[in-house]
Amino acid sequence: MSTFNHLDALESEAIHIFRETTAELERPVLLFSGGKDSVVMLHLAAKAFWPGPIPFPVMHVDTGHNFPEVIDFRDRTVERLGLRLVVKSVQDYIDDGRLTERRDGTRNPLQTMPLLDGITENRFDAVYGGGRRDEEKARAKERIVSLRDEFGQWDPRNQRPELWNLYNARHRPGEHVRVFPLSNWTELDVWRYIEREQIELPSLYYAHEREVFARDGMWLAVGPVSQPREEEQVITKQVRYRTVGDMSCTGAVESDATDVSDVVVEVAATTLTERGATRADDRISEAAMEDRKKEGYF
Repeated sequence: MSTFNHLDALESEAIHIFRETTAELERPVLLFSGGKDSVVMLHLAAKAFWPGPIPFPVMHVDTGHNFPEVIDFRDRTVERLGLRLVVKSVQDYIDDGRLTERRDGTRNPLQTMPLLDGITENRFDAVYGGGRRDEEKARAKERIVSLRDEFGQWDPRNQRPELWNLYNARHRPGEHVRVFPLSNWTELDVWRYIEREQIELPSLYYAHEREVFARDGMWLAVGPVSQPREEEQVITKQVRYRTVGDMSCTGAVESDATDVSDVVVEVAATTLTERGATRADDRISEAAMEDRKKEGYF
């Protein structure tokens, strides 16, 4: 006799969110970077609308500082599923002067303008994202369906109640909603689901040897946009990545976890969230993420 377990409940909730909000909205899009949460989102969307195709395109705001393994995985996945991919490039905005390179080198905070332009240009009225409440305190405040005003901004004091699993996606012209089907998942839930569903991920999520250097308590990979300073020593370590962002601000963790079952054990034992432990862009200030979300960031 089969039993309905914790992962079944989370999967059922996410599929319900996809189906209900897609039925209400006209032009949704799913943010897809090739990172683990967006890969799980795409897997859930495929389940939600099977045997039909996924009824919306995917969009990636490409900083130009992404890991090559992740971009390759993104492109292969989109081709395999026959999806339309919309790419907004931060580099294009820097080249024409709409954005200026940051002094610290990271481009993650520069994603807001290209994201909002991509929403406006394609007339998307909803954007599905893989944000989870366990990741960061600003994300813990946000509802599953989050209203954004005509400037793409989020007001944490203006959120709608979500009683009895009813999701209000109504909005005025010019506004849109962000939808987070993984809100109630944890990092461990995501990995257990990946293990159960045998979901393929980019190789950098598993332990591998890489040239790295220590900075701000993190191991950063040596690459074209991530170079050590004179006093920083380059060494080869066996590492893996818990989250995927810019090469310039995403740290690796030392690990022997070479497959998904090893990662599940490792994540179950950790006491630090993946963003808190490995993302320098979230350390800019105590309210770094909330400030960016108020401006329109995901």
